[in-house]
Amino acid sequence: MIIGEKALILCPIFRYFMIFAREMKIVAFLFAVLFAFKVEAQTGLKKVYDEDINPIEQIDKAVAKAKLERKFVVCQVGGNWCPWCLRFADFITKDATISQVIDENYEYIHVNYNPRKSGGEQQQAAALMKRLDNCGRFGFPVFVVLDGDGKVIHIQDSSFLEEGQGYNQEKVLRFFKNWTPQAVSDTSR
Repeated sequence: MIIGEKALILCPIFRYFMIFAREMKIVAFLFAVLFAFKVEAQTGLKKVYDEDINPIEQIDKAVAKAKLERKFVVCQVGGNWCPWCLRFADFITKDATISQVIDENYEYIHVNYNPRKSGGEQQQAAALMKRLDNCGRFGFPVFVVLDGDGKVIHIQDSSFLEEGQGYNQEKVLRFFKNWTPQAVSDTSR
């Protein structure tokens, strides 16, 4: 068999392979598009975490503001990657009673945590966990209450506030009301 005959035999196989490869690219593209729509459909909620700011600086600014206003700070630690984090942010925004308790007593911030980033951002994530007493051990979102001096006074596991595919208003209100500056300083209890 000469080289030309081999080429004739391999040509249909090569052509089939090229068609198959092109179709696989199309299938992979369609899966990527469908996955993107599924992720958006799962949350469909406003992204509340600023991924471009330094979380330690964010906390320090919130503490300074809270101290001036005689409030505490609540750090909702999580990320835009976390559907439960976004659900909670949406839940407290839409509930007027909860929003009022928060506005009157807390400087409320969404603290972005992403341990999967590399380099300096990974070190920043470790520093954040150290600053907030390793709050990530409870999962996400997790709520860290800081006093006016920035000291961690409570870490709230969010699973105790959940109900079904959302959150329970009574449990959430109880959490926020029990950790107000007035509730913590009330010695008559």
